[in-house]
Amino acid sequence: MMLFLPNDVLSYLYKMGRGFRFSVFLLIMSLPWSAYSQTSSGAQSKIKVPQVTITEEIWGQFKGQKIQRFTFKNAKGMQVSVTNWGAYVTSILVPDKNAKFEDVILGYDTAKEYIDDCCFNGATVGRFANRIANGRFDIDQETIQLSVKSTGGNKGNHLHGGEKGFNKKLWRAQQLGNQVEMFYLSQDGEEGYPGNLSAKVVFSLDNNNGFKISYSATSDKITPVNLISHIYFNLTGNQKRDVEQHQLRIAADSIVEVKEGLLPTGQLVSVADTPFDLSNARTLHQSLTTANAQLKLAGGVDKTYGGFDHTWVFSQYDGKLRQQAQLHDPDSGRTLDVLTTQPGLHVYTGNFMNGSAKGKQGRPMKFRHGVALETQHFADSVNHPKFPPTLLHPGQTYQESTLYQFGVKE
Repeated sequence: MMLFLPNDVLSYLYKMGRGFRFSVFLLIMSLPWSAYSQTSSGAQSKIKVPQVTITEEIWGQFKGQKIQRFTFKNAKGMQVSVTNWGAYVTSILVPDKNAKFEDVILGYDTAKEYIDDCCFNGATVGRFANRIANGRFDIDQETIQLSVKSTGGNKGNHLHGGEKGFNKKLWRAQQLGNQVEMFYLSQDGEEGYPGNLSAKVVFSLDNNNGFKISYSATSDKITPVNLISHIYFNLTGNQKRDVEQHQLRIAADSIVEVKEGLLPTGQLVSVADTPFDLSNARTLHQSLTTANAQLKLAGGVDKTYGGFDHTWVFSQYDGKLRQQAQLHDPDSGRTLDVLTTQPGLHVYTGNFMNGSAKGKQGRPMKFRHGVALETQHFADSVNHPKFPPTLLHPGQTYQESTLYQFGVKE
């Protein structure tokens, strides 16, 4: 601590002698510490910390309503953009080991492309993410029938909230302090779901390159809820290469076993001695080129091995925010730590990406050019009582959060 006194006071203390000066020193030291924060003018002395800035723009329109885009920027230069169309995350710019900022997620350049998006590229997915077998489950001995897919590999099952899930809705958005809040009211009967569900997502960025997404919801009837963010990551930056040399580590001893159609059997199986053992970091390529029946079920472009479209079950889960996974690109040095309150991580390696869809700057989304790390509850949980519960009751509040912490390894 440094104490500054006016020159005339110092002169007076010098004249009064050493003993008097010592007494004054003891008196000063006995004062509360808050006294030292006062300047001579009486104003509080503060250390200014650069704040995260948020800019808003009108990005497009949907049926006469404005589509907004919000861009966060922190003191280190990291930028994140989100839009109220589908509550999508549209870009994340972070530095590599040479301090070069690049976009590390897949997506598009325009609002129109997000309206037409086929592949949940950065979307908020709901009311229930992942699959529900036959789109059917029981609540209080009443059978609920949801919408189901009419074509494709998920034909006859419910996927990602239905034909027009939360990713196809215009959310109400507002900036509140250093965060952006978005709201959507999913009406009773939408895609077959019971109850009016009030959903809220909060996006925030801190000065340590941590990007957080928090979900909450309430309902006036019992209904299943599983809200997620479906971001495809590619840490090479600006989609320069595929992600097969990315190293992935997940704090999990088991996965949710699946059968045909990637529907859960209801069993959890050990990852030991399988390509799903990511308790120590290994490259995606190493895992994805190992023969395994579960991998093969995922199908896609690779007819020999298949891919990841599976949920890892965290070894430690208590509903609190915990670090559960890390993705690392050795070439760029970029790292992504995933901290979440959710019980599992669904990893999807873009098995059906074949370059037909065009992304940012017209780049084709080629095979394995992105990996989705979806923190979530388990697929078809409503039909498997041993899985963590996903039914939300009136009077309860659904709450889940995920923090994406970006960094660099030399």
